[in-house]
Amino acid sequence: MNRPYFLGAPQWQHPDWAPRLPPGSSPLARYSQVFNCVEGNTTFYATPTQEQCRQWRSQVTEHFRFLLKFPRAISHDQLLVGAGAQVQSFLEIIAPLEDVLGPFLLQLPAAFGPEHLDRLWPFIDALPEPLTCTVEVRHPAFFRKGEEERKLNRGLRDRGIARVCFDGRALFSASPDNDAIRDAQRKKPRVPVHLLPVEADPVIRYIGHPNLDANPPFLAPWVERVATWIEEGRHPYVFIHMPDNGDALSLATKWTELLNQRLPALETLNLNEKQPQMGLF
Repeated sequence: MNRPYFLGAPQWQHPDWAPRLPPGSSPLARYSQVFNCVEGNTTFYATPTQEQCRQWRSQVTEHFRFLLKFPRAISHDQLLVGAGAQVQSFLEIIAPLEDVLGPFLLQLPAAFGPEHLDRLWPFIDALPEPLTCTVEVRHPAFFRKGEEERKLNRGLRDRGIARVCFDGRALFSASPDNDAIRDAQRKKPRVPVHLLPVEADPVIRYIGHPNLDANPPFLAPWVERVATWIEEGRHPYVFIHMPDNGDALSLATKWTELLNQRLPALETLNLNEKQPQMGLF
């Protein structure tokens, strides 16, 4: 796979993807023939074993990247307080993945506000080189363009840390007329799109409209921005979500079609588009 940026989904397997992914020895092996990165949501909820990490590493090439989330206990339950031993244990467990790690996803809850920033900087500074992270915030104060947000951005910029850009505009433009949309709108943060220019590779999390054809107007600004980053020699991470992630492959295909119109040399997704035929009876 010769893709000059990173494209991924929030997971590496879904029942609806099975007919469309290339053959492979495992769901991750099949996924990694189409995408070259993945959000490591599994580590947010449960820490894998070191053996599981070895198995994951054996199923991807050296060009693949895992963006693992720090465990919920560290980021949400403890709000980064007294987490040194847990972080060290986590890093030891995932050591087999070290050569294919992108930045960790440090997803902070809405409860983590400006008064907690003095916890963030020591946490980031304690990560052993070359490991780093990208930070996603959800507290409203970090989106008001006031001193609280400027303080956050200064600290990230001083450390060369990217701020995750969460774009849920397409999702929240949809009518909540089914359970998948209502669940996604309930769980995802409704925050403005704020992008912090830093030297670190940008990280974009795009949550799509359930109607595939409604997404191009929302994707168009990202097409231009990502294309410009690629032309500058940067390697952004773009993660494609849908209210029902069974539809994420279709949206990823739409995204690559749009980006290829801007950068025709880019390869398309390696999907098996021969869908199984419906039985007559």
